[in-house]
Amino acid sequence: MMPLNVAQLYDRAVLHGGSRVAIVEGERRTSYADLGAMGARIAGAFAALGLEPGDRVAFLMANCTEYVGCEYAVARLGATRVPLAVLLGDDDHVYMMNFARCRFLVYHARFAQRVQGMAARLSTIERFVCVGATADIALPAGHLRLEDLLVTAPPPPATPPIDPEDIAGIYFTGGTTGRPKGVMLSHRSWFQTYFMEMLDFGIGMHEVFVFATPMTHAGGCLILPVLLRQGTCVILSHFEPELLLGTIAREKATATLLVPTMIYLLLDHPARDRYDHSSLRNVLYGASAISPERLKHAVQVFGPVFTQFFGQTEAPMALTALQREDLLVDDPAREAAVYASAGRATYAAHIRLVDDEGRDVPHGEAGELIARAPNMMSGYLDNPEATAAAIRDGWLYTGDVARRDEQGLYTIVDRKKDMIVSGGFNVYPREIEDVLFEHPAVRQAAVIGVPSEKWGEEVKAWVVVRPGASVTAETLIEFVKHRKGSLAAPKSVDFVDAIPLTNLGKVDKKAIRARYWEGRTRAV
Repeated sequence: MMPLNVAQLYDRAVLHGGSRVAIVEGERRTSYADLGAMGARIAGAFAALGLEPGDRVAFLMANCTEYVGCEYAVARLGATRVPLAVLLGDDDHVYMMNFARCRFLVYHARFAQRVQGMAARLSTIERFVCVGATADIALPAGHLRLEDLLVTAPPPPATPPIDPEDIAGIYFTGGTTGRPKGVMLSHRSWFQTYFMEMLDFGIGMHEVFVFATPMTHAGGCLILPVLLRQGTCVILSHFEPELLLGTIAREKATATLLVPTMIYLLLDHPARDRYDHSSLRNVLYGASAISPERLKHAVQVFGPVFTQFFGQTEAPMALTALQREDLLVDDPAREAAVYASAGRATYAAHIRLVDDEGRDVPHGEAGELIARAPNMMSGYLDNPEATAAAIRDGWLYTGDVARRDEQGLYTIVDRKKDMIVSGGFNVYPREIEDVLFEHPAVRQAAVIGVPSEKWGEEVKAWVVVRPGASVTAETLIEFVKHRKGSLAAPKSVDFVDAIPLTNLGKVDKKAIRARYWEGRTRAV
C-alpha cells in the first residue's frame, strides 16, 4: 500500500467534505471548504516568512480551529510539526525546541506570558506567531499575530515532493534515564496510524466527535480520521464534566476521547443524568489503566460504547484495542478477564511476549510486550543509542509486561521501565528525581507511581533529608512544580531514613512499589 502524506490526506478530506461542517468551536462553524482555504492562507503566510521543507515548527497551542489549520499548513509546506504538552514546565519546552532546532513557534495567546519568559533562551526560533491575540493584547517586539498575517497572505507555493519516510512530526516523550527523547514520526507512520484508527477504533462516516483532551497529545491523532470520514470535530478548550455533557447533548455527538480519570469524573458528577447522551455510540479511552469495576459502572450508565486502546508514542496510537462488542459478556468469570484486559492486536500489529533474553514466553505467562507494526517511529531524534535499545531486529520493545489468553486478549500486568502514567499523561521519575536532588535539603530521592482511584497512578517521592537540614513535603512539591510543572509534581512525599538498594547498589524501586501495590492483580 503506497501511503499518502499528511497534506494529501487533508486535501482529500477537504475535497470530499465540501460544504459540510468540519469544525465546531463554540458558535463558530468551519466548513471543509473553509478549512481548505484557511490551510492555504496559513501556508502562504508561513512560506512568506521563510518556512521551508524540512523546517520544524513548535506548537504551544490550546485546542482551537487554528490548530487544525496550522497542522494542515505545515504539512503542505513539507515542514515538521513539534507539539508541546502545555502541562510541562518552561524548562522542558525550551529544551525541546532547542534540541529539535525549531525555526518557528506557533503559540496561543493564552500562553503569551510563558513564551515571553522563554524567548531569550530559545536559540533557534526565528519567528514567533501568536494565535488568538486580540488587538488590545501587546505582543513582544517581532512577534506576529496569525490573524494579521492571514489578511495579506500570498497564495501558497506548490506542495513540494514528500517522501513517505520524511518526518511529519516530532513528539517528545520523557526519558527514564535523562532528557526527553524526540520520537520521529514519518508520513508513513501517520498514514498507517490513521488507517488503523478508522478500522480498529470504529470511526464511522459523519461522526460528530468531541475533542476535550489536548490536541497536542492523543486528541490530535484523531483529527484526520474524523475528517477523512466526513465527520465534524467539536473542539472544547478544556475538559469539564458538565461542559462535555452539555456539548454531547447540544451537538448530538456520536463519539469522544477520554482518559479513565475523565470517565470517573463524568460518572460521579451530580449533573450526569440531566443531559441526553443517547447519541453517543463510541467513547475511546486509553493512555492509562482503567479500573474494571469503574468500567463496568460506565457501561451500565452509558451503555456498551467504550473502545479501549493501548499503545505508546513510538507506535501511535495503539498496538491493541478492546472493541465495544467485547464488553458484552454473559459469563461473569470471563467478564472479569475482558474488563481487565487491553484488547487484541490491532489490524497490522504483530505482537510477541518475551523474557529478558528476547525469547517467547510460554502461553499464559507474563512477558515484555514487543511489537512490529507499520506505524512505528523512525527513531529518536539524534539518539541512535536509545533507538537501538527500543527497536531490535525490527521489534519495538515497549517496556510493558503482559499476559495473553487463549482468545488473544492481552492484559498489561506490570511495567519494566520506571515510567508513571497519571491521568493519561506519562511522567518520568528520573526527571523528577533530578529536580529533587537540586534542593539543598535532599540527600537521596526515589520517585515511583502508586495506586490512585482518581488518576490510576499518582507520583510519590521517597526522600532522605541531609543531616541537620529540614524541609516539608509541601515545599518539595512546590519546588518540583515550579521547575517541571504541575503534571510532574509529586502528590505526596514520604520522608524515610534510607532508600532500599539492590545487590548492585541501585535503588530498588520494585521493593518500594511492592508496598503500595501488594494484593492487586496488576501493578499498573
